[in-house]
Amino acid sequence: MKGHDETTVSSMPSSPNWLSTAEAATYLGITPRTLYRFIDEGQITGYRFGRVIRLRVEDVDGFIAANRIAPGTLEHLYPELVGGGSNAGVDNRGDDRTSDDDGGGNRGGGGGKDQAGT
Repeated sequence: MKGHDETTVSSMPSSPNWLSTAEAATYLGITPRTLYRFIDEGQITGYRFGRVIRLRVEDVDGFIAANRIAPGTLEHLYPELVGGGSNAGVDNRGDDRTSDDDGGGNRGGGGGKDQAGT
């Protein structure tokens, strides 16, 4: 036919690479439910084709880039390490007790002598 443009998908300049929601969630390391929430909140762009939702790889990569953590913004997550000191890098929240602070009990779960020594 004259005047009919015979453009095919393969001859288009740049056809987008599509991901299913399951593929996108796996790619991001999140659950599909979290991905749906991000789409619903407008944090990442999704496209509905009938009952199917698809995401462009470029949009997912853009979402990743937009959520990059700036250096120096996570200090609130490790406050015991901020400021250095002699215990920097040591977790002091454990159940380390000194020998004179055994709580007066037997941590072995019983089987020991009672206070009368019998």
